[in-house]
Amino acid sequence: MNIIAIMGHMGVYYKDEPLRELDSALSAMGFQLIYPNDSEDLLKLIEHNARICGVIFDWDKYSMEMCTEINELNESLPLYAFISTHSTLDVSLNEMRMALYFFEYALNAADDIAQRIQQYTAEYIDTIMPPLTKALFTYVKEGKYTFCTPGHMAGTAFQKSPMGCLFYDFFGANTLKSDVSISVTELGSLLDHSGPHREAEEYIARTFNAERSYMVTNGTSTANKIVGMYATPAGSTVLIDRNCHKSLTHLMMMSNVIPIYLRPVRNAYGILGCIPKSEFSRESIEAKVAKTQDATWPVHAVITNSTYDGLLYNAEFIKQNLEVKSIHFDSAWVPYTNFHEIYDGKCGMSGERVEGKVFYETQSTHKLLAAFSQASMIHIKGDYNEKTFNEAYMMHTTTSPNYGIVASIETAAAMMRGNPGRRMINRSIERALHFRNEITRLGAECEGWFYKIWQPTKIDEAECWPLEQQDNWHGFPNVDADHMYLDPIKVTILTPGMSQSGSLEETGIPAALVAKYLDERGIVVEKTGPYNLLFLFSIGIDKTKALSLLRGLTDFKRSFDLNLRVKNMLPDLYAEDPDFYGEMRIQELAQGIHDLICHHDLPNLMLKAFDVLPEMVLTPYQMFQEEVRGNVEECELIDLVGKVNANMILPYPPGVPMIMPGEMVTEESRPVLDFLAMLCSIGAHYPGFETEIHGLERTEQGRYVATVFKEQE
Repeated sequence: MNIIAIMGHMGVYYKDEPLRELDSALSAMGFQLIYPNDSEDLLKLIEHNARICGVIFDWDKYSMEMCTEINELNESLPLYAFISTHSTLDVSLNEMRMALYFFEYALNAADDIAQRIQQYTAEYIDTIMPPLTKALFTYVKEGKYTFCTPGHMAGTAFQKSPMGCLFYDFFGANTLKSDVSISVTELGSLLDHSGPHREAEEYIARTFNAERSYMVTNGTSTANKIVGMYATPAGSTVLIDRNCHKSLTHLMMMSNVIPIYLRPVRNAYGILGCIPKSEFSRESIEAKVAKTQDATWPVHAVITNSTYDGLLYNAEFIKQNLEVKSIHFDSAWVPYTNFHEIYDGKCGMSGERVEGKVFYETQSTHKLLAAFSQASMIHIKGDYNEKTFNEAYMMHTTTSPNYGIVASIETAAAMMRGNPGRRMINRSIERALHFRNEITRLGAECEGWFYKIWQPTKIDEAECWPLEQQDNWHGFPNVDADHMYLDPIKVTILTPGMSQSGSLEETGIPAALVAKYLDERGIVVEKTGPYNLLFLFSIGIDKTKALSLLRGLTDFKRSFDLNLRVKNMLPDLYAEDPDFYGEMRIQELAQGIHDLICHHDLPNLMLKAFDVLPEMVLTPYQMFQEEVRGNVEECELIDLVGKVNANMILPYPPGVPMIMPGEMVTEESRPVLDFLAMLCSIGAHYPGFETEIHGLERTEQGRYVATVFKEQE
């Protein structure tokens, strides 16, 4: 970070020559000087080049108006105004809060001014750096000799082996030097929440509007378990979003709790919807408690917000109306909601605390902010026992955390603070809107089929679009008013084959074909449904990536319309089984899979599969205890009716459990098996299209086997 922009060379000697001298002095210090053409050019440079660490300009020409515009982009960026004896300094008290420094035009003063600029640049870097990251950087620069873990000793050990040298060169010196031991006392402790670690947690809490925040280095899967271990005592009853992440199922297998499921809606596309308002009512919960053995009034609730497909709740309604002591919002996919006004009231930490309740929000920092994989956070608002919570935290947190992951959590928070953070989120929203509009425009212009976007008809402004009962674009029945909202940065593209009403058409292009085509061209889809593809327009998506995706989609259409051979269009798929795909063309493959989907009547099958839940015979905890005792056996998928399933069964995507541990599929809930059988049959018919299903194993003979409870004789 050593780039300084100079708005100079005015053609006036007494102004020009001092700036030439300053250019030489700053260059000698290692600064890179750039010269924008005008203020508009300067603002664009600052907006798109985060390494700029200062601006030098002529006060008489640009004055406060330009300073205000720069401040809206980055309120911490140092500004250096050069003045003459005749300059007028009309600076208000509020404007003096800017990082604005004045120098006079004078010859032979460049070295002195350059030293001041170097000092102010260091102060700027110190201002924007969060506490733990700053301490870690300082420690690495000190280069201490350690006689503790880790054994590679700042990378030294790697350089004693040829393979180790390759590893060292790939990851770099600082990555390995910053992989330090918890024995380094000046960095404090992640487990004890001391020193810079404690400062980092307080910094993060202020950033995310929380009262207390915790950094988790094992992902939100672990963060969810930490919250659950604290909030759900043994024997208590818990409300669980049925479309929960598998980590929450694992929590129930670890904790002796009684689950009562809140059932979200789902449309024919397979897109996960939200839990209806009626499910949160006292009457509905009382009825479920009465039907569940040993259940009492729930002490805790877990809500997935947002859903995988980008649907957010009116979180304030849930906070005010759900009658439980604590609510956990699993917000793994939306760590950015606190930084733009369109998300107000739609996240766990928005608004104020509610008397008598405590709110938790877990976020996967790595998913859609800039952090390393496994970086996650827990935010809390409300009264809780910090000491007891920390015991739950330590149960799941390693005593040897990776400091790079920890620093990346804090850095992600630092990046979101102030105007730069809001601007990054705003740019994500704008890029997503632009991409959506481009797909719509191309669809109107092209001949034949084209992709559609799952969204309202009019999307002129940046907002979270409400799902309304009278609209038919979303495909959800009986939508509550002011309850569900679509996040604009989660872009779902629809392929031909299914109408908005959910009925299958005569011809279709299953989305998996498009996903495979894009993947072979270096574009990875986040989630693939039967006729839909999900793309995440995170802060890391730029115009180049968005245009590459647009090109990939249009190239697929062109190749599909030409009806190319599979081996030419999808060579990796062809390599899966050259004999099968032989001379097969892409349209034949698409129609074959589509006909198979029609044969199983996917839309109705999908709705039925989630309409009646399997019967809970044992709680997940009870079932897992039976499994570790060995009281289980194998059972073919087709014979699962009447058997108690031992492990959760969930297909990817979307990766939410369809059958929970301890549940029995009955004749009434048989459609869940039919749905799973359909997924298996597509993979059996078409090599390369196998669905990954947690809880099922595929035998060499192609049969699918589950693990079930073995009844005692």
